[in-house]
Amino acid sequence: MLFTGKDIVAPAYEHGFAVAAYNISDYGMLTAVLAASEAADSPVILLIHPDDWKFVGDQFLPSVFALAASASVPVAIQLDHGASLEQAAASLRHGFTSVMIDGSLLTFEENIAITRATVEMAHRVGVSVEGEIGTIGPRDPQSLDEMRDFVYTEPGQAKQFVESTGVDLLAVAVGTAHGVYPAGFTPELKLDLIAAITETVGIPLVLHGGSGAVDEQVSAAVKLGVAKMNISADMKTAYFTKLREVLADPAQREPLDIYPPALAVVQQVVRHKAEVLGAVGAAAHYDYRPSGIGARRWSQDATVQH
Repeated sequence: MLFTGKDIVAPAYEHGFAVAAYNISDYGMLTAVLAASEAADSPVILLIHPDDWKFVGDQFLPSVFALAASASVPVAIQLDHGASLEQAAASLRHGFTSVMIDGSLLTFEENIAITRATVEMAHRVGVSVEGEIGTIGPRDPQSLDEMRDFVYTEPGQAKQFVESTGVDLLAVAVGTAHGVYPAGFTPELKLDLIAAITETVGIPLVLHGGSGAVDEQVSAAVKLGVAKMNISADMKTAYFTKLREVLADPAQREPLDIYPPALAVVQQVVRHKAEVLGAVGAAAHYDYRPSGIGARRWSQDATVQH
């Protein structure tokens, strides 16, 4: 079932679990993530980054929407790290149910401006918006020095940002980074900071850079207000590592022999993340879809539109 980002995260925020969000860049990842989420009876968000969108093309999107709409669990489709109003508008035209606009590398005032404009545009068509404040950093930081340059989210500034923009979800910088961490670095989530931000802003928080984060810390963060976690590197590393392992045998040439082992490890990652986030069986919390595009009734054993 298709949900907006706000509607899929709201039960998580209320009941103390988090929804996993996976960066999708090929059909195998798409099918494996959805299959594992259905097996875990867990809601899921499919992330399409502008770079991945450019790679797969518009022609790939109908497959994403068709499989998401027919899934037996709640699914949202989100533009991940949109960098401009043009990208956000393009995602709305294609029917994305959530938009993440990333102005975190702009000045605070510029970030507010582009996020508020995105909110005004997306809310007109019932689509929710995620903003970001603080510095989560570049993908795959190469050194410990890069990690030390990160700017953590400040609760008072986060409150001002939320009130000034009207965002539905807020991605915060609390100790994680995008991609794979440099050798010798283990992320440490600032749980006190997460609790302070949650108390201050009063909306669901998002943890980017969820790959590589310590499971126990992530589970603790979920109890403090993190209701969505983005995952890319953990899934893709498992996927392509297994593909390389299979392809090391030169006799392997058939896709039906090559891909299933890799898709199986993706499903293992998805199941593990659902357990860490407390989301196994969490689809039971979604009784109906109160707002957004194409509102429909939903139950665990039926797929009926009204």
